[in-house]
Amino acid sequence: MAKITPSLWFDGNAEEAAEFYVTLLPDSRVNNVWRAPADNPSTPAGAVLVVDFALAGQPFTAINGGPQFPFTEAISFVIDCEDQGEVDRLWTALIDGGGSSGQCGWLKDRFGLSWQIVPRQLGELLGDPDRERAGRAMEAMLKMSKIDVAALRRAFDGQPVG
Repeated sequence: MAKITPSLWFDGNAEEAAEFYVTLLPDSRVNNVWRAPADNPSTPAGAVLVVDFALAGQPFTAINGGPQFPFTEAISFVIDCEDQGEVDRLWTALIDGGGSSGQCGWLKDRFGLSWQIVPRQLGELLGDPDRERAGRAMEAMLKMSKIDVAALRRAFDGQPVG
């Protein structure tokens, strides 16, 4: 068992969210779904109360707590992407069905949860010891919604981005 498990508060769609999230990354699965018993005084019998699931091996708990506490950008999950193909696939999947794009690789999925879809190459370019080249990559990234690795490399190399 993990020492720390993020717990996410949903408004009735915890199971739907968990089932969706586990389709995105390898080593992901729904582990358990707790439903309200027949004698539960505040929830209909069989309604989902809690879902335990794992994303890329990291455990999570999803609670159907109600509308009192919606997600904000104060909490987001970063996905370290191998390449542009993975960025594109995850971006599309998370935006689909009512999500919205943000700036610099950030987005909100249809459940309101914030994600940062980050290609591994971004860290390499921004962390380059040549601060002028790294600065050009940073300037290009600040103008992007979904991160475009090829455009970052062009900016890094001093070539036109657009």
